[in-house]
Parts: sequence; C-alpha cells; structure tokens
Amino acid sequence: MKCTKYFQAIRNRPDRSIIKAEWIRHVMESPEREYIQADGRVRRWARIDEYDGRYLRVVLLPDKVTVHNAFFDRGYKP
Repeated sequence: MKCTKYFQAIRNRPDRSIIKAEWIRHVMESPEREYIQADGRVRRWARIDEYDGRYLRVVLLPDKVTVHNAFFDRGYKP
C-alpha cells in the first residue's frame, strides 16, 4: 500500500494504530461514498463491521492509490 510520510507518522498514534491495513484496502476498493476535495484529494468512507459498524474515512492523494490519512469518522452520517 502506497502512503505519504504524513500517514506513516500519524499511524503511530494510539487511535490510529488500531486501524488494520485490510480495512483501509476495503475502503479504497469498495467505498460506500466518495467525495473529491477542491485540492484533488479523494475522501472515501465505508462501514467496518469488525469495529462496531463505525465508518472509516480514508483520504487519498489525487492518484487514488496513495493513502494520506485514515481515521474513524465520528461525524459521518450514512
């Protein structure tokens, strides 16, 4: 999985280290929703049943393959 240096650094935080790579891939490959930001970055969301059905947001660079951020989005409304 390609990722930015920012993502590598933030991944060490306790709230982010619990996010499995397979969950990130799931969101990348099968998003329930996608939004393209003004800067070209792509936000994708998908429900993670293994984590109490919470929604994981993955932010990709405009190439749609490089992960810039990933976190459980408390404010997401399906």
